[in-house]
Amino acid sequence: MTVHTRRDPRLGDFTLRALDPDGDAPLLHRWVTHPKAAFWLMQDADVAQVAAEYRRIADHPHHEAYLGWHEGEPVFLAERYDPAHVELVGRYDVRPGDVGMHFLCAPTESPVHGFTHAVITTVLDWLFADPATGRVVVEPDVRNTAVHALNAAMGFQVVGPVELPAKTALLSICTRAAFRAATQGAPA
Repeated sequence: MTVHTRRDPRLGDFTLRALDPDGDAPLLHRWVTHPKAAFWLMQDADVAQVAAEYRRIADHPHHEAYLGWHEGEPVFLAERYDPAHVELVGRYDVRPGDVGMHFLCAPTESPVHGFTHAVITTVLDWLFADPATGRVVVEPDVRNTAVHALNAAMGFQVVGPVELPAKTALLSICTRAAFRAATQGAPA
């Protein structure tokens, strides 16, 4: 079932649907174990472990995963979580309306200029479509400079490094107003 759709003026239609942990595991396995997904921290996982991880997320009351599609093809993964209960518990001052986000684009042999920008715009558009969302919080690895630049282009402001069990993360926060200002002229 589709939960969000966004038409990118240059690249076309993007949609999100709830992830099927078992049915989507073989596809996700190819994505999360690819060398370009090193920061996803699942490089050595097998298909069963990927399915188990996404079943765990599906069963969690404060964490959800979605499969993203572009023009009818699955091409990205998005996760939404409550940072008061998942990932960032006790690591920053959570405000009502804060929503945590992860996203991963599928590896490709034929990269399209602006594709990752369109994906993160779609994910943020989906999160901010909920009137209860006031800010989106991310915690990428401090070494992931490519995603830091992308986050900055979306309106994220760096809070600073935080120590998480598997990484040192760069906590960054984006308000609805900052996202809209950063994407002025992009369809919401």
